[in-house]
Amino acid sequence: MMIRLAEGKLRTKFGTFSEMLYYNGLANAVALTMGDIAGAENVLCRVHSSCLPAHAFNSIECDCREQMEMAQFFIEQNGAGAIIWLEQEGRGNGLLARISSANLKEQGLSQSEAYAALGFSEDARNFAPAVEILRDLQVKSITLLTNNPQKAQELAEAGIAVAGVQHLAIDPAENPYLLQAYRDKINRGHAISLE
Repeated sequence: MMIRLAEGKLRTKFGTFSEMLYYNGLANAVALTMGDIAGAENVLCRVHSSCLPAHAFNSIECDCREQMEMAQFFIEQNGAGAIIWLEQEGRGNGLLARISSANLKEQGLSQSEAYAALGFSEDARNFAPAVEILRDLQVKSITLLTNNPQKAQELAEAGIAVAGVQHLAIDPAENPYLLQAYRDKINRGHAISLE
């Protein structure tokens, strides 16, 4: 059960958000909200998993940092929305799995294949904490900011009204690492176009 422990203001380059810390006895989660979303419909919402390489070390092997920035930008432009940050590094497998998979990726395996080769799940993320947080925030329905239809489906199956999906893919352009990551995500059903 996610319990709200603390809240305050967070000033970002995309405006000031309300920041709420949640904890379920195992992991932290953070909700960033802007505007009055309680009882609101079609609330722009990003459910975002932690990614230490992108957010702390500016990795170019994924688009996690860019997706977070796009979500904050869209919410600022809209004047309201929510970002739910979940502590589940490496698609929920943890830092050990993510770092251990690096050599296999260098050999040409996709991230999903590398996790599987090491005995980890291709995707062990759990979005149940986000469901609890969205209920606590009392939103009526969301427009999910994601490229992952499985995430939208899991939230909907858990009782969150997903009114729509807005994609956040960026142009991989000259970045072969991001291009490889996108190919893996496309193979897993993500709504990303490389054209």
